[in-house]
Amino acid sequence: MMLKTGDRIAVLDEDLEGKVISIQGSQVEMETTEGFVLSFNEKEVIKTGEGFDNILPADVDDFYEVIKQKESSKKPKSVRIKPKERQAPPMEVDLHINKLVPKTGGLSNYQILTIQLDTAKGQLEFAIRKRIQKVVFIHGVGEGILKAELDTLFNRYDNLKYYDADYQKYGLGATEVYFYQNY
Repeated sequence: MMLKTGDRIAVLDEDLEGKVISIQGSQVEMETTEGFVLSFNEKEVIKTGEGFDNILPADVDDFYEVIKQKESSKKPKSVRIKPKERQAPPMEVDLHINKLVPKTGGLSNYQILTIQLDTAKGQLEFAIRKRIQKVVFIHGVGEGILKAELDTLFNRYDNLKYYDADYQKYGLGATEVYFYQNY
């Protein structure tokens, strides 16, 4: 496309129109309808005010390449999440000591409980920071000491409620925590 001083042009991919005030090689300087002077590559502008002959660039292959790039940058389709999956807890924390440390030999009951509670508190804080709405803490049945300590830990927070997790999936040894999010 041959441009000359005074031609009316529009910028591709932007809402700008104006007239050519100078041409330096492949750089076109234009004055916009608002009075600003801007510089563009001649491939970034098209001549306006005439028929449709000047809309397609001289090198049609470049034009189709631009269209192909634009189509490939479209957002992917959102995946529909089934209602049953929406209700599934996104995060599970297994507090069994053999899942937390490689060797349990030589640890006292107090040390084991401390490791489990530190892990629970860390995961609870992580879930709050990342705005995860539900977390299931798997503590096992045992004597109920860990469960009682978890209840004490959860009671320190205002923005959550906790209850026994799904019996069919976890049995009696798990507690589900639900966070109220302030968006």
